[in-house]
Amino acid sequence: MSSHRLVNCNYQQHAEAILAIFNEAIVNSTALYDYEPRTLESMKPWFENKEKGNFPVIGIENSAGELLAFGSYGTFRAWPAYKYSVEHSVYVHKDHRGKGLGRQVMVSLIIEAQKRNVHAMLGGIDASNYGSILLHEKLGFKHVGTLPEVGFKFGKWLDLAFYQLTLPTPTEPVDG
Repeated sequence: MSSHRLVNCNYQQHAEAILAIFNEAIVNSTALYDYEPRTLESMKPWFENKEKGNFPVIGIENSAGELLAFGSYGTFRAWPAYKYSVEHSVYVHKDHRGKGLGRQVMVSLIIEAQKRNVHAMLGGIDASNYGSILLHEKLGFKHVGTLPEVGFKFGKWLDLAFYQLTLPTPTEPVDG
């Protein structure tokens, strides 16, 4: 594990690797409810939105600088009263799953969320993604609801389960 390092991802160095991980998940899994692979052009506004919202994009690279996993969070809902809540996602390259990389990224995202005064982290997880659900439960996330049959992919209806971690931050939340 010592040959892996956490990095703050940026468009220049990581867009293509993140895109490849996204697209593998789109084509082969229900981790993303997209049908079509994304384009490199789609990554520029994705990174710009992360930067504009002060949202981290945390990755894990190996000693050769290859991106093995990444995660981020963003706006949960676009109304002002949700300002202390975020929705996160974590993706691990298909050749590196089951090695604890997702956990490392999640722990880093939780730390960043607390630094940035986030109160609630929410993950929308396909209800059949037991690996992700188990990871979230081990990190203290609680199942807060399932939306049945809200997605349709690979010829079947998909249930979306929500998991939430409530953080002790901010210490002095304010309206407005």
